[in-house]
Amino acid sequence: MRIAVIGTGTIGSAVAKALAEEGYGVVATRRKVEKVKWLENYGIEVSNDNKAAAEKADVIILAVKPNKVRKVLEEINPAVKGKILISFAAGLSLNFLKRLTAAKLVRAMPNIAIVVKESFTAYTADDLSKKEIELVEKIFNAFGRCVRVDEEYMDAITGLSGSGPAYASVFLESLIYGGLKVGLPRDTALLAAAQTLLGTAKLLLETNLHPAQIRDMVITPGGTTIDGIFELEDSRVRTAIMKAVDAATKKSKILSLEIGK
Repeated sequence: MRIAVIGTGTIGSAVAKALAEEGYGVVATRRKVEKVKWLENYGIEVSNDNKAAAEKADVIILAVKPNKVRKVLEEINPAVKGKILISFAAGLSLNFLKRLTAAKLVRAMPNIAIVVKESFTAYTADDLSKKEIELVEKIFNAFGRCVRVDEEYMDAITGLSGSGPAYASVFLESLIYGGLKVGLPRDTALLAAAQTLLGTAKLLLETNLHPAQIRDMVITPGGTTIDGIFELEDSRVRTAIMKAVDAATKKSKILSLEIGK
């Protein structure tokens, strides 16, 4: 199985590395090849020839910006005809992609945690056989966890999990600054904040507890946590986060409309 990764910025490079470590043959492209020469240490072929890469591959992954997709697809057609083509481009629907290529299409949205193989990747597809879906999920499982969803949810996925690491990083940074404010050494504050978020997420996923249940497990009457929760509620943190997800979802829909024109 040979996979071409077209566009190796941060996400594309992480994809190529993860796939190579899983034993796939990988060819990765970027206009400035010198920036991804380090991928050769993982047995990955690097190139600036998108068409040649697509011709060699059984599966093609598009990891370019949405406004570059049309140009790239024009470049690699008909090398992708009948092959599985996975698009990571935010906001671009399957119908839009179908107008540009005769490939078997998958629309997916991973996130930056793919760098450490802990991405959440949602995808939607049609016209793929059961065996082809199994292959697609095997590829995505190399990045972390994946789930198939109806396409109507893909913009919301983009707004929540695609952008989510940025929201989590803002909260994480705030925890670190809170630790500094109460006198913790910087390295201790960083480790305490990061491990706390990691542990909480793992607790939720492995126990199937609702976040409210985990919160109430920590709060005791008259204790320290309830004072902290009071301040968070007073600052409308929940509303701010919900607004962030809503805004990013709307922007994904706008991108789709703008590029579709």
